[in-house]
Amino acid sequence: MNNIEEYRNRIICGDCLETMRQIPSESIDLVVTSPPYNLKNSTGNGMKANTKSGKWAGAALQNGYTHHDDCMPHDKYNEWQRNCLTEMFRLLKPTGAIFYNHKWRVQAGLLQDRREIIDGFPIRQIIIWRRKGGINFNPGYFLPTYEVIYMITKPNFLLAEKANAYGDVWEFTQEMKNAHPAPFPVALIDRIISSTNAQLILDPFNGSGTTSIVAKGLGRDYIGIEISPEYCEMAQARLAKNRTETDLAKLKLQSQQPLFN
Repeated sequence: MNNIEEYRNRIICGDCLETMRQIPSESIDLVVTSPPYNLKNSTGNGMKANTKSGKWAGAALQNGYTHHDDCMPHDKYNEWQRNCLTEMFRLLKPTGAIFYNHKWRVQAGLLQDRREIIDGFPIRQIIIWRRKGGINFNPGYFLPTYEVIYMITKPNFLLAEKANAYGDVWEFTQEMKNAHPAPFPVALIDRIISSTNAQLILDPFNGSGTTSIVAKGLGRDYIGIEISPEYCEMAQARLAKNRTETDLAKLKLQSQQPLFN
């Protein structure tokens, strides 16, 4: 395996599993990530039925991601994600944690709560990320308005001072001004990273680079892994922009606002 310094503060364009297998064990403080959801293999979401009209017309996710079609056989997808989580967990220091963002959905009429992926991993807490808006094509259940963040921890993981005062339901608006089809909200990632003492943060599904950008803005180090050259370029361009102290102060204030007054 390579030295961790070969990866620090870099965006690596490549397969996340292959890349993570080259990184030394117990070298990462924190993993923050959200994988592709296998959305196009889901039943009842209206995406397959008609790609040229309806509520999904023109949506970027119609075509999947630039180098991933987001339509794997269900068992293969689960196996892939379990392999990814296994590598992420191997990379964590004894004080580390994974914040793994995913989405529950109804598949073939039954709740798919991602248990097949996360069973056996040491989940300490589930955080609810309440999103505003959404689309529901199925009259058999209510409109989903949240995603889940599994906090998977090594035994000695602790939050930063006073961060435990936050509740476990977070409300952040979806990111709208981003060319990536499914970007993280900046404030959500700021809440996660600033709630820890982590110095080196990994996102193996780096996308447009939000995790790396927030880590850099908070004075932490980052490693981003992304299979799409287009998204790697997008992340590099965003990282290259200088962020002012005023921007960071506004970001910090937004992330610390309580959900309930």
